[in-house]
Amino acid sequence: MAQQQELRLAGLGGQGIILAGIIMAEAAGIYDGKFVTQTQAYGAAARGGFSRSDIVISDEEINYPKARELDMLLAMSQDAYEENLQYLRPEGILIVDSTYVSEIAEQHVYSIPFTRIARETFRRENVANIISLGAISQISPYISEQAVATAVEKRVPPRFLELNKKAFQAGKDAARDAISESELRDEANEDI
Repeated sequence: MAQQQELRLAGLGGQGIILAGIIMAEAAGIYDGKFVTQTQAYGAAARGGFSRSDIVISDEEINYPKARELDMLLAMSQDAYEENLQYLRPEGILIVDSTYVSEIAEQHVYSIPFTRIARETFRRENVANIISLGAISQISPYISEQAVATAVEKRVPPRFLELNKKAFQAGKDAARDAISESELRDEANEDI
């Protein structure tokens, strides 16, 4: 049976979740040469309702296009975390936007303030999704960093290219800090 990875990006309408999912699917399919499906769901309210994008990646043809057992979950809101955590495999990767997700039960989580970084560094919340993609490119082994970076560059409008490149880099930097913190936590837990 083909080994495939199932990823879910979840948050609120207006956070750019669907666009981020499309970019990840393009990265995996076009630039990493994998088989990929991308599906999406969102609530009736465009802003503030739920928003979800699933990406399934495989080296072989994909038989079922939707994610059921997640290898990675990005939760950009507390509701997204609470509603989708049950689908994350025990060994799955959990990444949360700590700007909005503060009540976390898990020990192993990459907690990064994507929206706060977007506000404080770029004065634009709408780049939080690109910041999260930069972080995912460092944390997730399922899509190459170069593929994600190229997909971002090809997808964003030319007049916003430099802004998005900087946002992507900010996400990479934030992820490196989160990875270091996670490794320190793991070491501390082993000593107990």
